[in-house]
Amino acid sequence: MKIKFCSHYEDMSQSAFESINKDLKEKVNRLFCLATGNSPTGLYKKMEDAYHKNPEYFKELSILKLDEWGGLSLDHPDSCEAYLRNHIIKPLHISEDHFISFKSDTRNPESECERIQNELTEKGPIDICVLGLGKNGHIGFNEPAESLTMNCHVGQLSKTSMQHQMTSGMKTKPQFGLTLGMADILQSKKIILLITGSGKESVIEKLLSKKITTHLPASFLWLHPNVECYIDSKCLGD
Repeated sequence: MKIKFCSHYEDMSQSAFESINKDLKEKVNRLFCLATGNSPTGLYKKMEDAYHKNPEYFKELSILKLDEWGGLSLDHPDSCEAYLRNHIIKPLHISEDHFISFKSDTRNPESECERIQNELTEKGPIDICVLGLGKNGHIGFNEPAESLTMNCHVGQLSKTSMQHQMTSGMKTKPQFGLTLGMADILQSKKIILLITGSGKESVIEKLLSKKITTHLPASFLWLHPNVECYIDSKCLGD
């Protein structure tokens, strides 16, 4: 894992964008798996700006949604669906047939995970996977546990995940999530890990110790040969 400490959020977003932009220039028909939340928002804005200058770099781009809150309607303003449509799908003019997305309001979450797994098997592997880091070390909805799940699955959410900023406006908090598994993520050709936000000093310290444990799912990224980790130094405190 290549670690870069960035002076602030803007620096983190710009550094990650430069890496991704270089890849897009080399090959346009790529599959991106994208996380939601505050961490990647700056990066996605820079991708939008780049689209206005060179739309040809994005014309064959496909997007895979990393995860989704279970039980929400797809048009819920705090769903991962709404986030990606607002920040990526609409700004980059991604067509529906190039967007692979969990249905959050499905009556059969297990079957929905199987559908996404089949899509990934057919259209993968993922070229670039953009991840954020949860305060408890989760990536996607792969939560700390005695064991981790390889492929797309329905995950029970931790208290930390249910207190995420995206759930703050929800009257009823989701109790489960739909997510890619650890093997799905680790089979990506390249992984971008963005770390920012308050209260993450402890989990960053644990991640940088390089000790691999299921109780810190993000630690498995040390096993991948091509991970770029950009850390907003502001989240480390004084």
